[in-house]
Amino acid sequence: MYLNATLLAQITVFIILALFTMKFVWPPIVKALDERAAKISEGLAEAERGRQSLARSSREAEETLRGGKEKAAEVIAQAERRAEQIIEQAKADAQEEAGKVVAAAKAEIAREEERMRESLRGRVADLAVAGAEKILRREVDARAHADLLAAISLDL
Repeated sequence: MYLNATLLAQITVFIILALFTMKFVWPPIVKALDERAAKISEGLAEAERGRQSLARSSREAEETLRGGKEKAAEVIAQAERRAEQIIEQAKADAQEEAGKVVAAAKAEIAREEERMRESLRGRVADLAVAGAEKILRREVDARAHADLLAAISLDL
């Protein structure tokens, strides 16, 4: 094998090209690859932070939802207790009012009874006067007395 000038020229050009590539081409490529790797690692870190933030937000939302449900249950329980109190108060008021109505009705019945008694007393007195008047106008005998009492009884 003969080493000739073309082979030496090609080796020299190859070495110069290799040195040129290592000096001027290779550093920007390495820099671009390093930047790309940094961006990828930042993206992965950001995704991890986002995942953690999502998990934290999810837990907070669940806690808030649980708290809201507990508060809603408490409000419902308070409303039910208040409704029971209102119903009991209404029952008590209704019983009190019923007692007042019954007392007023009893008083009205007592007044009406007294009025009727007074009316009957007046009527009995009138009948007694009328009977005495008829007795005094007639002659007193047993048969006339019986007829008179029968007549008075029919008038009642």
